[in-house]
Amino acid sequence: MTRQNSMANKMTRCLEAAAIIPVAIIATLLISAALTLSAGSVSAQVRQREPNSEYAARRARLRAQVDAPVVLFGYTGRENAADAYVFNQENNFFYLTGDNEEGPALLLVPDSAAAKGWTGPSETLYLHSRNLGLERWNGPRMGPDDPGIREKTGFDGAKSDVRPFDKLAADLAALAKNFPTLYTILAPAGAAGYPHFQNWQAWLAKTVPDVKLVQVSEKIGAMRQIKSAGELDMLTHAIDASVDAQLAAFKMMRPGLYEYQVAARMQEIHYAAGCEMEAYAPIVGAGFNSTVLHYDKIGARIENGDIVVMDAGGQFSGYTADITRTVPANGRFTARQREIYDVVYGAQQAALDALKPGMRLTGTGPDSLAQIARNYMKAHGKGPHGESLDQFFIHGLGHHIGLDVHDAGDPGRVLEPGMVVTIEPGIYIPEEKLGVRIEDDVLITATGYKLLTERLPRSADEIEKAMAGSHSASAAAPAFQERAQDCEGSVCVLETIGYDPAAITEEIGEEVLHQVL
Repeated sequence: MTRQNSMANKMTRCLEAAAIIPVAIIATLLISAALTLSAGSVSAQVRQREPNSEYAARRARLRAQVDAPVVLFGYTGRENAADAYVFNQENNFFYLTGDNEEGPALLLVPDSAAAKGWTGPSETLYLHSRNLGLERWNGPRMGPDDPGIREKTGFDGAKSDVRPFDKLAADLAALAKNFPTLYTILAPAGAAGYPHFQNWQAWLAKTVPDVKLVQVSEKIGAMRQIKSAGELDMLTHAIDASVDAQLAAFKMMRPGLYEYQVAARMQEIHYAAGCEMEAYAPIVGAGFNSTVLHYDKIGARIENGDIVVMDAGGQFSGYTADITRTVPANGRFTARQREIYDVVYGAQQAALDALKPGMRLTGTGPDSLAQIARNYMKAHGKGPHGESLDQFFIHGLGHHIGLDVHDAGDPGRVLEPGMVVTIEPGIYIPEEKLGVRIEDDVLITATGYKLLTERLPRSADEIEKAMAGSHSASAAAPAFQERAQDCEGSVCVLETIGYDPAAITEEIGEEVLHQVL
């Protein structure tokens, strides 16, 4: 391929995106990309917090469950070296403190420590001293000596304190004289990625070498499975934004688009609604790609007759939505597509009809929602060679959501009021290039459940109705493609999408503009 043809091809894709994404968004993306190229500092998410009393109550509940001190460490900001990295606090730490800044630590001491001579506080937040030079790049951070810091963080009780981070080692050494064990989060076996937990385990082993470290993550995970009213508010915000994104994708869907254009539109809706980031990498898979569970290439052209799986969710103030819909590219399911879709829909409805406290997401017994869904698939429809359709259901029925999209805690735990879970049966037949997944977010109530995604069409008829009329829309993308063939530089691209090349070049510089486009 010649350089000129390569550039024309790249610009064609940029211009196809411009047919979907407003010009202002394109300009914003260009400027944002330029800023990430020009600075290596770490940004932090802006998050809403629950009242300090909620975090304090969680810490009190955890202290009541342990017979030894608990020490936890927040992320440091060094977990990712990418220029685009935005700091996102370690979720267990955030759950107990509401702190979303780099490098803190938390020490919780059981009440029994007083009988062993401990005269210090029951809970302490350790913060690093402020670096005013660094704050000119990254913005203000909290420090242990800030006026009103105890009130601001919620560590203002009679047995609470905020201290400099360099006091932590001495406090742990003092506790180690009377406590042979220490609770912390231990790295799971085979943990991948940045070794945050391993690093702090090594630090603790060096700081208090005679103390045995005990896993505390299961206790925190069990607490996290029951959502507070504030958590439900933030989850609902993320879910509502994600429902809106799915509805926008319904309306724009047509043959000739690329998968990434649909993903871009959904992400735009998430951000416009206040989400700070995606809950996970969006999945938009057409045709054969609909059968790949965690398909992440999102680069294929959507063809007439394709079925398209769209699995995307926004994250709001740390809390994540997880929603999937499967739609026909041209607005109408084929007979076979509808047959498989109706089986998945029926399996989901069978699970929802049985959903109530006392049931489980996992297992094979009479209380297993997964088994109910699988039994429905066994009784309805056949695979390409007469097989039972349940063998094409190759993942779990659902999972908890919250601060993690696959949230902490035992996934097989009996369901209780206040839990929020997904119900997401799917059938994937690669031989037929046919994958269907329907995923909804559900709150467990005292008597049953509340469908938090109820605004989003679920049945095949509802989806076709929602998509009706959208497929004769905009012929702008082909027109852009024709004009792109004559483009030989970024100036042409900007003019084609209606933006002033001189203004954007002055804002971000010609070299950066070339890198972006």
